[in-house]
Amino acid sequence: MSTKQLAKLYLIIFIAILIIFSFLTFILFFLNQDISFTNLISKYLNAIDYRFFLFTIVGFIAQMIDGTLGMGYGISSTSFLLSFGISPASASASVHTAKIFTSGISGFSHWIFKNVNKKLLILIIIPGIFGAILGSLLLAYLDSNQLKPYIAAYLLFMGLRIIYKAYAKNSRKIKFNQYSLLGFIGGFVDSSGGGWGPIVTSTLIGVGRNPTITIGTVNAAEFIIALVTSLVFAFLLQFSYWQIILGLIIGGIIAAPLAAYFCHKIKTKLALVLVGLIIVMLSSRTLFLSLF
Repeated sequence: MSTKQLAKLYLIIFIAILIIFSFLTFILFFLNQDISFTNLISKYLNAIDYRFFLFTIVGFIAQMIDGTLGMGYGISSTSFLLSFGISPASASASVHTAKIFTSGISGFSHWIFKNVNKKLLILIIIPGIFGAILGSLLLAYLDSNQLKPYIAAYLLFMGLRIIYKAYAKNSRKIKFNQYSLLGFIGGFVDSSGGGWGPIVTSTLIGVGRNPTITIGTVNAAEFIIALVTSLVFAFLLQFSYWQIILGLIIGGIIAAPLAAYFCHKIKTKLALVLVGLIIVMLSSRTLFLSLF
């Protein structure tokens, strides 16, 4: 795909955002008729502090990693929010709310660049929804940290396998039919702490599926998973971190088309190595923190 198509995609997204922003501004003004339009805008602008721009940068970096390599958005952005003292449940809720928009744009971008396999998308997304609902319920009421060492160990193994696969001379595709189970586990792990991309992408690439198509399809499915998780959290939790969510959304939207473009252009061997390395690093860190 050419840079002209990338520019057209950004133009479409910009127009869509402009329409949505105008609609939301009208709604806010309608609900606050006792306040002048200028004072209303000033009210929200004054509420923004320096952290908003940090959240925007985090959203951009996280989406660049996730959109190009198929994983890392939830883990990187959630880790950053936790460092600000935000509770795990509220951090996960904020990230998944932002991911509704960023993964939606990312999925659409991957679709435009023909990185999506429709059949695979359907196979993983339906069980993924049920897994996301169960994971959200557990995170709201139970401590999901006990699962982290086991998940990290699995991901470490898959990361090493992917790196091996990148350099193996006679690498063959493994017969794999457990897409429903994989989607369910991916949705469960993602909503209960982050991991849709690492679990699903690493497994599919590990068994021999094309990295570019796998990354694009998993990113497209993530939109529905994030939407379901956010709806469950909306019923169970009360959180008002609009600066975090808005910052992550803006940064992610800017990065999403660019990441999909890079994913389409990246060589298979390089994609395998990068995916394997990021899985090994993130899973090793999680495993170390969980055990020590």
